[in-house]
Amino acid sequence: MTEVVDRSALRQFLLGLAQGMNASAESVDRIRDTITDVARANGGDDTDFVVLPTIIIVETGESDESRVAIRSATNASFRFDQIAALYELIGRARAGAVPPIDGIRRLNEIGAMKPRLGWFTRTLGHAILTTGLALLLAPTWQGVIVAFILGFGIGLLKLVRSPTLQLILPIAAAFVCAAAVFLLAEVIEIGDPIRLLIAPLVTFLPGGVLTTATVELAAGQMISGASRLVYGFVQLALLAFGILAAGAVVGVESHSYEPLDASSFLPWWVPAIGILIFALGNYLHFSAPPSTFGWVLLALVVAYVGQWAGTEFIDPTVGGFIGAVAVTPVVFWIAGLRHGAPSQLTFLPAFWLLVPGAAGLVGLTEAVATDNGLADFATALISVMSIALGVLIGTALYRVVHHGAEEFVQFAVALPAPSDAEDAPPSLWARITGPWRRRGMDRDDRRR
Repeated sequence: MTEVVDRSALRQFLLGLAQGMNASAESVDRIRDTITDVARANGGDDTDFVVLPTIIIVETGESDESRVAIRSATNASFRFDQIAALYELIGRARAGAVPPIDGIRRLNEIGAMKPRLGWFTRTLGHAILTTGLALLLAPTWQGVIVAFILGFGIGLLKLVRSPTLQLILPIAAAFVCAAAVFLLAEVIEIGDPIRLLIAPLVTFLPGGVLTTATVELAAGQMISGASRLVYGFVQLALLAFGILAAGAVVGVESHSYEPLDASSFLPWWVPAIGILIFALGNYLHFSAPPSTFGWVLLALVVAYVGQWAGTEFIDPTVGGFIGAVAVTPVVFWIAGLRHGAPSQLTFLPAFWLLVPGAAGLVGLTEAVATDNGLADFATALISVMSIALGVLIGTALYRVVHHGAEEFVQFAVALPAPSDAEDAPPSLWARITGPWRRRGMDRDDRRR
């Protein structure tokens, strides 16, 4: 009876871990690797898994004694403090230091964690995050001020936790921001209005989803990769619809959707300040643990420098690729340190800084509203693919250096366990009468 209870608890613990990693925007191949290690650490060598973005299946046992547990993944999204707590639990579980029952209790505590910072601080953090990105995307002082105000308003809207309102919140946010920017563009110099919109909408952009989808497709996870890819493009389409609807209401012409040149740009050192402010905004808005701020800032600096070098010295289309190749080993190195930060915690801000989703939104909006937007949208797709390829190459380099070359997985099918009747040796009487029984069977065959 104890074994049954332990296996049941192990199944529920593995399901909870997988669901928490889904809420942390982790790829399904890494989720599978993680729960495999945890299962082995708890004596579950006979455990098998099916991990998808919306469903998780865990099977324990062999043959007729196998048991299956299924969990439908929710749309929950963890803050940075929850991600840090989850990966701390995963590290202990991989070492076999957490019994499944205690692990389940800890998972429930992580899911019910209250934000470390108050609502006003988190809202202000969203405004600061928006301001930092505006310094990188739309470098005018007027545009930065507009981005701060819009970012604070969107931060207030994100405090609403209603599942129904969460579905329409991206469209409503895109509509409000676009209407405000298009109206202000006629009065003050804000630079490129479309790129200025990216700053307050950055936390709605599916940059991480699109990149994770491409990585999963490249890793052979076709179902999860394709579903994430479709989900990401639907999110982009909804945001673009909100922008186009605002343009139709305000009455802007098609050329308003095309990039504009600002009459005065900010000094060259402003991007460095923008990265620092962007890191501070992420820290406040997502209630990140204090010890992780420096690591997030380091990842952002590496990603930006790599992207800048690729854009300046090679080609703008490969800037994201160089940035991803540079930041990925750094992220895994940070995660491997004793007092480092989880990889997802540093990956997500880097993804937003590389802005694959922002490029896709700009391209999709221009493709619908202008005559030459299809070429821009194709360029955005190439940028997404290049960033995903950079993540793949960076991951491969890190694993080769730190773990060595792994053997290729061979196709093999396990034989079923022999039954007790097949294993039992023949009795003495069966061995004595065997020759006569075989002769009788041969005579019967000849008569037929």
